[in-house]
Amino acid sequence: MKNVLALRLGTLAFGALNVALCAAAATAPALSQTLPQSTVIPVRFEHSLAAKKAKPGDSVTAKTMQVIMLPGGRVIAKGSVIVGHVVVAQAFHFDSTPYVHQQPSLISIHFDKLQRGDAVIPVNLSVRAIASTIDSQEAARPHYLDETDRVGTVKLIGGTEFTPFDKMIQSGDGDAIGYNRKDGVFARLTASGYSGPGASFHCEGTETEQSVAIFSPDACGVYGFAGDYLSDNGQDGSGTFTLAVRGHSVKLYAGSTALLQVNQAK
Repeated sequence: MKNVLALRLGTLAFGALNVALCAAAATAPALSQTLPQSTVIPVRFEHSLAAKKAKPGDSVTAKTMQVIMLPGGRVIAKGSVIVGHVVVAQAFHFDSTPYVHQQPSLISIHFDKLQRGDAVIPVNLSVRAIASTIDSQEAARPHYLDETDRVGTVKLIGGTEFTPFDKMIQSGDGDAIGYNRKDGVFARLTASGYSGPGASFHCEGTETEQSVAIFSPDACGVYGFAGDYLSDNGQDGSGTFTLAVRGHSVKLYAGSTALLQVNQAK
């Protein structure tokens, strides 16, 4: 009897150890995985940030706006959190020195990780496009021409238009440039460029389909901000982007959105 009991206890202990090892094995890849280069992540900022109040180290959070499909069937769920921090915050201060060049106000942000539950993925991201709260809200719903228009038209940030019933999103000459699916809007990004007061950069196209949510496939730069510009988008590998403006202090409102992209390895 004692031998049988010992055998059973040993079997239970081995089973428990097996479960623990399997759980550890299942968790490890989620904690150590990295995102493929050029993966695009559309996000919405959760909280407002003001250059007058923000301090280096302050937390910044944004959430993914739709499902993001990865190679091998992996998926980043809608609502996953991107966590970052303020690197620099500089309010506007008027310099009364005659003919002086006024310094801009700015906020620099670095996104550090993507997390969903216990899974944490370190990230190095650039900002492909960023849009104000109002422009983001407008792009998230159809607009109707008049009372007879039962379908409406969705105008994505960057100008691409389609109706909610369209499964294929087309360019002006009829080419398919994206698809409107159950899990969101997907497209192969097209090359474009941005030029602002502080800097200019090129947005590369992609051969793979990406999650774009409310952004056009060619969206690149700043949309809907009154005079704000990107003086740096983090594309140099730093992963730090800077939103700047002259004449008043920068404020990035909750509900603003951005099209983030995984940087190429240097």
